[in-house]
Amino acid sequence: METLNYPNVQETLHREVLDNGLEVIVLPKEGFHKTYATFSTKYGSIDNRFSVGDQEPLKVADGIAHFLEHKMFEEPEGDIFATFASQGASANAYTTFDRTVYLFSATEQIHKNVETLINFVQNPFFTDANVEKEKGIIEQEINMYRDNADWRVYFGLIDALYHTHPVHIDIAGTVDSIRQIDKETLYRCYETFYHPSNMLLFVVGGVKAEEVFRLVKANQASKNFQSQGEIKRYFENEPSEVKNSRKVFKLPVSLPKCMLGFKEKSVGLVGNELLRREVTTKLMLEALIGSSTELYQSLYEQNLISDSFGHEYNSSSDYAFSVIGGDTPNPDELISKLQSAITETIKKGIEPATFERSKRKKIGSYLRMLNSPESIAGEFTRYRFRNSDMFDVLAFYESCTLDQVNERLREHFDFNQLAVSIVEKS
Repeated sequence: METLNYPNVQETLHREVLDNGLEVIVLPKEGFHKTYATFSTKYGSIDNRFSVGDQEPLKVADGIAHFLEHKMFEEPEGDIFATFASQGASANAYTTFDRTVYLFSATEQIHKNVETLINFVQNPFFTDANVEKEKGIIEQEINMYRDNADWRVYFGLIDALYHTHPVHIDIAGTVDSIRQIDKETLYRCYETFYHPSNMLLFVVGGVKAEEVFRLVKANQASKNFQSQGEIKRYFENEPSEVKNSRKVFKLPVSLPKCMLGFKEKSVGLVGNELLRREVTTKLMLEALIGSSTELYQSLYEQNLISDSFGHEYNSSSDYAFSVIGGDTPNPDELISKLQSAITETIKKGIEPATFERSKRKKIGSYLRMLNSPESIAGEFTRYRFRNSDMFDVLAFYESCTLDQVNERLREHFDFNQLAVSIVEKS
């Protein structure tokens, strides 16, 4: 068992890689009653073309990672949610662009719940009948989200930004794509991406690391997994420019929704370089348009934005983009004022006082997050799968300078890389 100490955040992790390749990480939190566990695979919606070892690349239907997540809860007998509930736990799962996560939170019977989590994820049960039944369920989900204005404006923006990269495809796929899914393809994807060597078990909360490792080792020793070659993912060459500069949808909303997105021209960063750019960009966005800035207050006083207005930065080694927006009565006026404000800020730079205030705010938010087992588990896995460490984030925020943020401001906000997505009142 490897022990990893982080004195700057006063945390200690315990890590071990089992013989079958499964990485297990435990973060004991003394005095915490709740325990949170995630069992995650590095497999998301963008992984639609892949190979293992010397195999020929396989192209699968869009939405299959999400479909597989749904089907993992199907048991030959009983209801896995009921099993967790009977053990005092609340269970869930979600699929993102690059990972699928199964989880539970509980204050009792932790060992039994950890074993239940591992066992159901490692025991797929797909039949022709239950796969066909699931298609109807997911089709309803897809149609429901098509009527969700927040979902449409966000994925409309990503679709405007990207030509070929599968990040622009809805995580659930389309009605046509899920109709192509069959039992055999599900098993092929499962056997590829749910191999222990592609997965991470993370447990945080009121637990003892030695006991968790003992439990997991015994559990895995009773199962046989054949060794697997390297998983290779394939993506078409993505043009650097945006696909569409503007997309407009009409839905029955009380207020229009507007999002601006800036697409990164350069990708390919990994590990700490990717982490450094993410931290610098998030700090830059906070200093530019955070809720305590003059720009935010000005737009709020003009009734151009509401509390729904915000920003985010989404990045990986293959894609990266920022998002700014929310509800607004006048999308075009909001776009114009944001463009003017960004242009002016690029000329004069971010004020030192604004930078320091934003830096303290981001550090404070990060430190508060460390008191939440749920947040730690979700964020730790995200960073781990990108070859970086969540517990290094504080050091990157602390070392970030005003010059670096202003340089990032000038680099990121290229209006040739801007796309806009709007949901208007129908």
